Amino acid sequence: MANIKSAIKRVDVNRKKRAQNINYKSDMRTHIKRLEKLIEQKDAKGAKAALSTTFKKIDKAVQNGGIHKNNGNRQKSRLTKKVNELLSA
Repeated sequence: MANIKSAIKRVDVNRKKRAQNINYKSDMRTHIKRLEKLIEQKDAKGAKAALSTTFKKIDKAVQNGGIHKNNGNRQKSRLTKKVNELLSA
């Protein structure tokens, strides 16, 4: 454990930030799984509606540093592609 006051503060800040990142990532993953379940069930309207909320969760995770920007863009691209295939079929 750190002895210097600034190092102790840094450990506390890192612990809080890690907890926040875990929350954002967990929320994002939950919404992605819900959307993928709707896609599997061939629910086009539900999937289209869930897509926007999932995008918001992904953007929030990117904005707060939970995931990298490219990772977020890749997730959104893959989900959009799946939903568009469902809508066109």
